[in-house]
Amino acid sequence: MTATLIPPATVQAAHRNPDVLRWLAAYTSSMLGDSVYYLALSWAAVQAGTPAQAGLVMSASALPRAVLMLGGGVIADRFGPRRVVIASDAVRCAAVLAVAALLFLTSPGLWPLALLALVFGTVDAVFVPAVGALPARLTETSQLARVQGMRGLAIRFSSVVGAPLGGLGVAVGGAPAAFALAGLLIAVSVPLLVFVRVRDLPAPDGAGNSTAWRDLGSGLRYIRRHRVLAPLMLAIALGDLGFVGPLNVGLTLLADRRGWGASGMGWVLAGFGVGAGSAALLLAVRGRLPRAGLVTGCACTVGAVAVGALAYAPTLAAAVGTALAVGLLTGLSGAMCAALLQTQTEPAYLGRVTAVSSLVSLGLTPLSMPFLAAAIGAWGLRPVYVVSAAVCALGGVVALVVPALRTAELPR
Repeated sequence: MTATLIPPATVQAAHRNPDVLRWLAAYTSSMLGDSVYYLALSWAAVQAGTPAQAGLVMSASALPRAVLMLGGGVIADRFGPRRVVIASDAVRCAAVLAVAALLFLTSPGLWPLALLALVFGTVDAVFVPAVGALPARLTETSQLARVQGMRGLAIRFSSVVGAPLGGLGVAVGGAPAAFALAGLLIAVSVPLLVFVRVRDLPAPDGAGNSTAWRDLGSGLRYIRRHRVLAPLMLAIALGDLGFVGPLNVGLTLLADRRGWGASGMGWVLAGFGVGAGSAALLLAVRGRLPRAGLVTGCACTVGAVAVGALAYAPTLAAAVGTALAVGLLTGLSGAMCAALLQTQTEPAYLGRVTAVSSLVSLGLTPLSMPFLAAAIGAWGLRPVYVVSAAVCALGGVVALVVPALRTAELPR
């Protein structure tokens, strides 16, 4: 049964739609749980093993996430994103609470932490595409850009509040208490999602007798043949590859070599968070920005210059200001890329399209961190930052030189 389109005059604004708000509350709680979980995992791993072993535990989730992400997109489209998100959060909650109980009762060492990281990475490969596909089933296309802005605000809120919550959990009851808090926060999302109503959407032709491999192939062909999505995927991949490294391992090394310390790095990250949050707020309030493709390309290109400038910041204050510009510009380009992806993709393909767009940033980029650190050790911070900024800028150039993407617009 095909869904009936709501006339434009009766479209409910996303920030007043109860189903969107329930989904947003569930997503925020789940992301808070994630933030607390990662802090608890790092703390427990450092306490139970050597720094090298702790690093392996922290990176254990990246491999299954990278290998299984495309399959997770197929699952989200075949079984429905709401059902998949509920099941994913239930599994993550159970796994975290089980480890919390185990750590409370005994001192088992690193193996349960590594197993938990592997489970999280595997479930994330399904969770991430399903989360990307769900908004299209909650509201109309004209509201999807605003939803992306609201989602961006939820991410920023979770990153700012989650770390102190995790630290409080560790201070009160050690790693077991922090893991328990993370599990409870993830658990809150499940009943909220159960009461979220979704629209039925038409399935693509031949979906009834298709196999998972054929679904994956059809999703990849859909992206390759799409005039906007194909260059958009390239722009997203280049932007993420050039941006994520300098703002993660690169920033840690920069703060250490400049003598800023952990507090200085925190101020730089806070500047970035304020900028990125401002970009998300802009999209959430405005709902759409004109000339979306052009704005995306310009913001990404100029933001890449700011990424490279971080390595040349002479003082901590200058670095914080530069990071604010990085957050504002790359946050704006990232939010616009997500909004274009949501509005340009047929809803039946959104799980697979989200999986492809997330593969580089969430699957492959974390695996490149050791190589980036080695490059900084061999050639220094500034050359690596400049090369990374050039790669990021190429993403903006793609958006500017491909006519279909440059002239792409968000729906009214």
